[in-house]
Amino acid sequence: MENHKRTVLVTGANGFVGRHLSPMLAREGWTVRRAVRHPSGAENEIVIESIGPKTNWNDALEGVDAVVHLAARVHQRHDRGAEKLYRDVNTDGTLHLAQRAIEARVRQFVFVSTVLVHGRSNDGRTPFSEGDILTPQGLYGTSKAEAERGLEALARQSALGVTIVRPPLVYGSGAKGNFAALTKAVKVGMPLPLAAVRNQRAFVSVENLISFVAYRLANPGTDFDVFLVADAEQVSTPEFIRRLATAAGTTARLFPVSARLLSALLTASGRPDARDSLIGSLELNLSKVLSTGWRQQLSLDEGLRLALSGKDD
Repeated sequence: MENHKRTVLVTGANGFVGRHLSPMLAREGWTVRRAVRHPSGAENEIVIESIGPKTNWNDALEGVDAVVHLAARVHQRHDRGAEKLYRDVNTDGTLHLAQRAIEARVRQFVFVSTVLVHGRSNDGRTPFSEGDILTPQGLYGTSKAEAERGLEALARQSALGVTIVRPPLVYGSGAKGNFAALTKAVKVGMPLPLAAVRNQRAFVSVENLISFVAYRLANPGTDFDVFLVADAEQVSTPEFIRRLATAAGTTARLFPVSARLLSALLTASGRPDARDSLIGSLELNLSKVLSTGWRQQLSLDEGLRLALSGKDD
């Protein structure tokens, strides 16, 4: 048993996942150092205005036992500078932080990546598993995949234990992006042309995601390892919407449009990513993460109810 209180640096601590993770780790006995872009007045914050290949992490990493790297560039218009921005933050920024962590003698580095390193859909294939050859699509997935490869190389040549966590869409209280848009549509009773969709998709509640991160910190591996983390129940898009509506105390308004026509309309609108996320399947093999002894904290229905309750934890 260590004779000092363990310290963990959480990057992106003011973000959606970070706001849930930081208090949970504090309850579990960690001293949580929160790396944020803008100070919020919370205890033990350190301001890191930008993440990139030249960020100064010296003060943030002093006395740290573990790092959970959540901060990332997620939504950026695909203009001329977007590719460089994704690479600077998600790839080079991550590897620079890991290298500084090695120099600071940090023991564990948990990198929250994305299932998109596998691609947007596994239609016609078996569920994705950790050993699959990576086939990322888009700047975000590609930048995360490149960061993973670099982290593996660093782990192999150092004493830093690196854990890669690949979640699918993360939902929960305070989530933005697709989940927030879908929740709004369901609450206002917007008719959605998805009743005829027959797919299977993985989702993960933020509570289940952070519980695995905490479990991994308490039960660290060595060297380098990768885990797909998701809710046990993987459901179709219309079924997810029905469950979401039930959690919101309303009824989903779904009507059928053939998947072929819907796919054509979404593709023509310039949103192939929307086509994949609404119609395509994204199934994950969770046998590896379950083999660690970790178990999800919430079912899909419990996670959705908590997400709509407005409670952060």
